[in-house]
Amino acid sequence: MSPLELQIQTENLPGSLVGVSIEVPSPEVDRAYERVLSRLQQRARIEGFRPGKAPREMVLARLGEAAVREEAIDLLIPEVVGQALREKSISAIDTPRVDIAEFERGRPARFTARVTVLPEVKLPDLDSIRVPRIETEVGEGEVERRLSELQSRLAELHVVEREVRLGDVLVVDLDAEVDGQELEAERRRAMEVEVQEGVLIPELLAVLPGLTLGESARAEVQMPDDHSNPDLAGRLAVLVMTVRGVKERHIPELTDELAAQISGGEQSSVDALRQAVADDLRQQAARSDLLATEREVLKALVEASEVEVPEALVEREVEGRMHELEHQLAQQGLKLERYLEYAGKTATELAAEMRPESLERVRVDLVLGAASDALQVSVEEGEVDQQIEAEAAGDPTANAAELRANPIARDHFRHRLTRLRTLEELVQRLAVAAPEPPAKKAPSAPRRRKAKAGDAE
Repeated sequence: MSPLELQIQTENLPGSLVGVSIEVPSPEVDRAYERVLSRLQQRARIEGFRPGKAPREMVLARLGEAAVREEAIDLLIPEVVGQALREKSISAIDTPRVDIAEFERGRPARFTARVTVLPEVKLPDLDSIRVPRIETEVGEGEVERRLSELQSRLAELHVVEREVRLGDVLVVDLDAEVDGQELEAERRRAMEVEVQEGVLIPELLAVLPGLTLGESARAEVQMPDDHSNPDLAGRLAVLVMTVRGVKERHIPELTDELAAQISGGEQSSVDALRQAVADDLRQQAARSDLLATEREVLKALVEASEVEVPEALVEREVEGRMHELEHQLAQQGLKLERYLEYAGKTATELAAEMRPESLERVRVDLVLGAASDALQVSVEEGEVDQQIEAEAAGDPTANAAELRANPIARDHFRHRLTRLRTLEELVQRLAVAAPEPPAKKAPSAPRRRKAKAGDAE
């Protein structure tokens, strides 16, 4: 269909909105009415006439002018708005909201459309931003601690007859009381607990050391609100732990034989294991440092940029996260409705909780998009294929061939890959090595005064 002759005016509005005023010539409006009437005439079933043969006047009288007008609007408006947006090179990111000012047969149609567009992002001068590159040094202390952890995994437990000490593994009976009433459901017998910080709750860790066989420790504990037992949730409980056995850890000496055992035969000596552990820790630190540096670079760039985030993009991000959650739950055999029931929330409440993080995600994405343009970052189609293959390899439900052939999927992977490439270039450009601390001056030797006559006196 050839383009219509439209009169179009645009206006930039707050909130990344563009107002589009459109006037459609009356002949185009009449043609829309005629197309609608022809279609309705073919569908009309009027007594005394064969299908499609009833006079238009009778069809119009049967349906009413208002119904015909609504169908003419539905027919013409999407076509006209689409043409107007193309002519004015407006890339809408949501469905246009249309207000009809005038739409009657024999007269020009006038209406306005409001659409959300991508906002302008004002980036700072990239050369004005400098972020210290995070670089963690792995010292001998970290290496030795990791070696000790590896040795501890091969520790043997020996039963001992002495008082409880930190690091022991105990065989205990556990009882719980609330308001002086014992809770049968929480009674445990002959359970093993490790007397170790970060493993045992602090209240019991404080009272267990020093006990001997048969002795009990009591501790008042404020139970969490989300405890699985409703009789304990949010309540102040008394936990009684009685010692039935004490086991002491015996950590084997680090020898070449143990080094080979720890490493699965990959290292044959203690020195080789120590070097392998050091290399692994440095690689882990480098990965962690890179992620931390990326976060700081992105934070600095976003804070220095100016952008007004459209509500439509935030709503789309929230909706996408809800769909993602629903998909994850489905993989676990759980429906979103049941999850919300367990969480005690409505879908509206959950969406509201997602909104602040969604807003920040959109802001970051918009800034990265502007940075991609500024740095002229591009991604080849072959790289998109490789990204799809890598993603599909880690997801048994994904079909790489279908993803490669799906334009929407390709746009998703291209978008993500472009953002990652942009972040890499930003780190290269904005992150600088932290300055070396100034070297301490060695203390100078005291200056000796020349001897003078009379000093010996």
